[in-house]
Order: sequence, then C-alpha cells, then structure tokens
Amino acid sequence: MSNLQIKGIDERLYHQLKQLAADENRSVSQQVLFLIRNHLSRKRRIHGSETAGQALLSLSGSWEDSRSAEEIVLDIKRARRSSRKLANGYPD
Repeated sequence: MSNLQIKGIDERLYHQLKQLAADENRSVSQQVLFLIRNHLSRKRRIHGSETAGQALLSLSGSWEDSRSAEEIVLDIKRARRSSRKLANGYPD
C-alpha cells in the first residue's frame, strides 16, 4: 500500500477537513481517501456519459424523409392548431 504526504495545506482547510472527518467518524486520512475515491468515481461517471453536444451530433443525419424541407415545414404548419391567445399577436 502506498503512502501520500500532502504539504502546504493552510490551517483553515486542514481544520475544515478535520471537522468533516470527525462529523463522519473517520480519521483525517480516511476522510481524504474517501473524498479522493468519491471525486474520481464521479469523474469517471461524468466522462463515461455522453454530453448533450455528442448526443445531438449522433442524431444528425438520422432522420430520412423523401419530402423537401419546404414540404416538411408546410406539414408542420398545417398540423398546428391556432391559438386564440395569440390571434392579435404577442402581448407587449
């Protein structure tokens, strides 16, 4: 098992870490290991999942339709129901 020595921790940070460890019934060393493991596992989950941009890019080109863009837009407009709220335009 490896050892890790951390130098240069300011007193306030060390006090917060020590208090957190006491609140969790852990030693300072156990608390540091817990925090490191927790951070690394969360990071793996985040990097393992697809970002919104990647999801959007994976969808590009996936919709195939023989109609032209103008025909698709017309179909969408025809399918919409009119709203009385907006009959006189948007309110100021």
